[in-house]
Amino acid sequence: MSAPQRPTPAATARLRTGGDCLRHANRLFKSAGVAHGQGFVNAEEESLTLMGHATGLAWERLPSCFERALTAKEKAAFLTLVERRVFERVPTGYLVGEAWLGGLRFRVDERVIIPRSYFVELIPEAIPRWLPPVAQVTDVADVCTGSGCLAILLAKRFPKAHVQATDLSAQALEVAELNVADHKLAKRITLHETDTMTALTKGPKFDLILSNPPYEPEGIYRRLPAEFKKEPRGSLVSGKDGLDVIRKLLAQACEALKPHGVLVIEVGGLQKAMHQAWPKLPILWLPTADGSDCVCLLHAADLRRELPSPGARRRR
Repeated sequence: MSAPQRPTPAATARLRTGGDCLRHANRLFKSAGVAHGQGFVNAEEESLTLMGHATGLAWERLPSCFERALTAKEKAAFLTLVERRVFERVPTGYLVGEAWLGGLRFRVDERVIIPRSYFVELIPEAIPRWLPPVAQVTDVADVCTGSGCLAILLAKRFPKAHVQATDLSAQALEVAELNVADHKLAKRITLHETDTMTALTKGPKFDLILSNPPYEPEGIYRRLPAEFKKEPRGSLVSGKDGLDVIRKLLAQACEALKPHGVLVIEVGGLQKAMHQAWPKLPILWLPTADGSDCVCLLHAADLRRELPSPGARRRR
């Protein structure tokens, strides 16, 4: 696809209402081949989000600007955001400084991957079915927490649990700390700068370990659209086959889960690779609304039976 052409001053001068500007943005997004998927499904969602940021209007009040003339300040702000989205490929979440997941707002910037996860549809009902009653779930871990969004969703879903949230990136944890404070959960969520679960090995055992880790193979990452490469590389890529972080996590979960505990991991397109890497391990794929079914659930007993413990490996 050829590089998109910047709109001429004459073309933007004709834009008057919010509706004019939104239609202009949608055409530009589509002609430029802007890639969605970082919390948005299409051009219309992204342009409306940018309009809300430019005008200060809440989502439900945006229709009020569709037919009215934008102020010069509103129009200039919106067009600047659109041009950065198209010509610099800055993701919309970074442009507006926030993302929404599970009906909750989270701060985001270039220090963290933009929240998006199938866990938002699985945490409320599907995952608790494999656990003791919610009131008895006391210890939960969110590994590779990034912005802290999943740790916060877990803390709200399991109100008696303490959530240990880990990330290798100190910068990501700075953002997570802000989000934990925003949601008033600092007493129930503890953040750890560590490689997967390394800092948690001497702590309590877990009812639930959840992770949306880096899982893109290096070859796939090289082919990703430009806007995805604006996110921290370490939040996306996990070695040649995408399984480097998952290998560490499975080994650590063997030791860290309670006898009834479960490990739940979002793995993207690695379903086949998971079965090839651990052919004897019973892997349950949780259904998702779009049919991708890319979240796997593993029982503690199965992990301990099929994966040798670190001590067993050392004795050989």
